[in-house]
Amino acid sequence: MSIDEEMERCREWIEAALDCGGNTHDFYDVLENVKAGLMQFWPAEDACAVTEIVSYPKKKVLHIFLAGGNMETIISMNDSAEQFAMLNECSGMSIAGRKGWKKVLQDKGYKEAFTTLGKDLI
Repeated sequence: MSIDEEMERCREWIEAALDCGGNTHDFYDVLENVKAGLMQFWPAEDACAVTEIVSYPKKKVLHIFLAGGNMETIISMNDSAEQFAMLNECSGMSIAGRKGWKKVLQDKGYKEAFTTLGKDLI
């Protein structure tokens, strides 16, 4: 299956996550970023995730940009993502999302690092 077909199969989960994330991107933005190698697509049978490597001046982090589908499947993908992060010399991982992620991911070592607030101007 091509990347276009696989992402189309997961489109409903991707768009739902984008809706919860403030609609900074649409499906085609994510597709193009994945195809350009700027983001990584993690498909599973009943879930998917998209990550991006963010290089800050003092730290390189694998950021979980979005995830959708079956929660247990998403959580089980964390170990592979951590291995990928370490192979790419990341010293940390991050996720920005709904408050429920804090409880769900605490057993994987995630803790609240900061709070993000937003405001629509238009």
